[in-house]
Amino acid sequence: MKQTKAKRDDLKVFISSRESKCDECKEELGKKAWITLTEEKGVLCLSCADLDHLVFLPSGDAALTRRARKHSNLSAVVLKWSKARKRYERQGLLVEEPSLKQAETECLADEDARAQRRIREADRRAELDLAYIERFAESVRQLYPKCPPETARFIADHACTKYSGRVGRSAAAKALDEHAVRLAVVAHVRHAKTRYDSLLMKGWGRAEARQHVENTVRSVLAKWEGEGIF
Repeated sequence: MKQTKAKRDDLKVFISSRESKCDECKEELGKKAWITLTEEKGVLCLSCADLDHLVFLPSGDAALTRRARKHSNLSAVVLKWSKARKRYERQGLLVEEPSLKQAETECLADEDARAQRRIREADRRAELDLAYIERFAESVRQLYPKCPPETARFIADHACTKYSGRVGRSAAAKALDEHAVRLAVVAHVRHAKTRYDSLLMKGWGRAEARQHVENTVRSVLAKWEGEGIF
């Protein structure tokens, strides 16, 4: 099976300047949506592009960006069109949250860096609809009673962050539709419990990488559903 090795800079996310709609899930994304563009699929929201578990690191701190990118198995450059300069300009980087925390720890050599981390965490908390997240986490626990409570809350936090383009912000998820909740859980398992992200960075296609890790995903879900316990 021939694989084309992708460069790390090949993964790009664009902040749209017009009304957008995901060509895969058909969700209306509105203006300023975060999307990817592919020849095969067209416009994809971050959820359908399997980038919705990543967190945003704004440009400005070269050392932090360099370290976060180094530690992250999967990353994507965020670009926005500048009308004044007639070009796409880099806004920051999407990276895995543990990698960002590791990079922050390495950069915490002075109080300015500590203050930056507190501000980022305060901004993130301000984006969260806590009541909705609790309901979403409870739905995860109902569908997967053996899922650790802290993991259910983590899944809800990630899925429901405002303006993220993640599955938890869809109309179906806001209604706590079972299928939407299951999609969020599957996405977490795929990214956190398998080699899926590493395969994407090696140039594997999404469909091929998903098929490769499918058995691992099913095994984790079966365990969380409690199959074979009794």
